[in-house]
Formats: sequence, structure tokens, C-alpha cells
Amino acid sequence: MNRRTLLAATAATTVAALAAPTLARPALAQPAYPDHAMRVIIPWPPGQATDLVGRLYAQKFGEAFGVNVVPENRAGAGGQIGTDAAAKSPPDGYTLLAASAGPVTISPLVQHTAYDVERDLVPVAMTSNSPYVLVVRPDFPAQDIAGFIREARAHPGKYTFGSSGTGAAAHLIATWFNLRAGIEVIHVPFAGSIPALTNVMGGSVDYCIETFAATMPLVRQGQLRALGVSLAKGTYLAPELPPFATAANMPGFDAGAWGGVMVPARTPEAIVKRLADALAGFMQGPDIRDQFTRLGVELDYRPSDAFATLLRQQREMFTGIIREANIKVEQ
Repeated sequence: MNRRTLLAATAATTVAALAAPTLARPALAQPAYPDHAMRVIIPWPPGQATDLVGRLYAQKFGEAFGVNVVPENRAGAGGQIGTDAAAKSPPDGYTLLAASAGPVTISPLVQHTAYDVERDLVPVAMTSNSPYVLVVRPDFPAQDIAGFIREARAHPGKYTFGSSGTGAAAHLIATWFNLRAGIEVIHVPFAGSIPALTNVMGGSVDYCIETFAATMPLVRQGQLRALGVSLAKGTYLAPELPPFATAANMPGFDAGAWGGVMVPARTPEAIVKRLADALAGFMQGPDIRDQFTRLGVELDYRPSDAFATLLRQQREMFTGIIREANIKVEQ
């Protein structure tokens, strides 16, 4: 073979090699999700209802994915510190938020927050709902909701109600009840639900509307008396308690302390779906309702789209209450 023929053959071989399909080359394997530890940020202190539910999330996600899932308490500022930490975490599916109504729905409506819920967080699924319960001291003159309203209407300005703080979810729900009942009462804010309920027991305030988990242990001990609940259908946690919607003639009154899972915005859709599927799976477990009941919350599973709808509805509802009552929180 002469030199010219050799050069032509070499060039043809090179062109053929370059033209070979790239699919023939082995693709780099993508790491499976999840392939290392995850965390659930709980924006409340240990022992609070959202903390207990958040620890249950961590346990169940760990069982579903076969990785370590660590519950991490980041309490403070009414849940805002932990919620902000979750919102600003990498959107990679390794940080989940044990989300709740206070810092997600209520706080952004009454004060500036470092996060924007609609911009910074994505709903995975709602898992629970807890009714609010109207409680009075045992010797309060009224025996039921209707009697309570008659008594308060007959003595405008006489009765007081406590809350866990101005602009807190319990304050807004109590305010909504007061507006619908047409009663004139005085608000006494406290630094949390425990001091508010303690003052009802002590007689320095007359009533509270607080979560089932906070109130019912005291009711069962005889230290408080429950008159009704905020969920329109009542609650299977205490079927003997009538809903405000019917017992107080307040059609459409339906509000609870929801709980759920959210992740940082821009988390890939495939990962959000993987989390949602895992959550849907273990929420159907045979023991999950009993576990939620022991925590004082109702099992109320809603997938991502239904959860997003509820969030929009609650924002609209609470915005109306805040506007009608002219509620302001000092910054």
C-alpha cells in the first residue's frame, strides 16, 4: 500500500469512529433518591403536637425509604424560624417541613415573615386536622353553646377570652366565633396556649377557643368544661361535642389546625411525587389513625392539589376575619 492510499484509509477510519452513535457509550448512572440521610424540620419545641406528628413523619419516611430521617426542632417566633429554615434549604428532597397552620397560613397575614409561602414552599400532602374547642371554667353559668351566647349577649363587655397571642390562629378563630355570635367580649392575649388555659382555670379570664390537644386533657381532668368544636362535621375524637356550625347556628363555620408536609420550592417534581406517594402509602397503614388519635389530632389526608386548595381557602377566610376585626400585630 503506497503512502497516499494509507492516508486515505486512516482518514476514513477516523470519520467512521466520530460518526458512531453516542448511545453506544455507557451512560453515567444517576444516584438513587434518597441515597443518604434526610431531615424533617419541626418549627416547634419538643412535646408540642406538631413535634409529635413530625417525629412520626420521620419514622415513617425512614421505614419507607430505608434511610435515616432525623427530626430537627427549630423552634421560635411562633414557628417562623423553622419554617424559614426549611424554605431556604436546598430543594433536593432531603429537607422536609412539618408544616402547620400558624407559621404557614396565619403569620404571613398579620406580620412580615422572612419567607413567602407561595414562592418558597411546595405542599406535598396534608395529613391531619385538629378541631378547636371552646372551653370555660367548670362553674361558668351557661351549660351549652346556645346558653353561652345568650349569657354573653346579655352582658356586653363583661366576659373575657384568652388566646395564645394576638394574631395567633386561636385568636383569629375565637374572633370569628365572637363575630358570628354577635357578642362583645374582651381579648386577653398570653404568651402561649398553656398560660391562656391556666388563666381560664384560675378564673381570671372566662373562656378560650384552643386546640383539641391542648384543651381536652384538662377537660377530662375536670378542670375545664367543653361546649363545642370548630369543625363543621364535629370530630370523631369527641363525638359528644357539638359543632359551632349547628349548635351555635353558624352555617359554614369550619376551621381546624391542619398539619402536613411541605418542601422547598423548586424541588424536582419527580421527588415531590416520590415523597407524596410514600406519604400516601403510610397514611393508609392500619395503626396510623390510632397514633394520630393518641396525639389529639384527626387523620385527614389530602394530596398535594387538595392541600393547595385548602391553603388558598384558608388564606382568604383568615384575611376576611383580620380585615373585619381590624387585627394588627405590633412589629
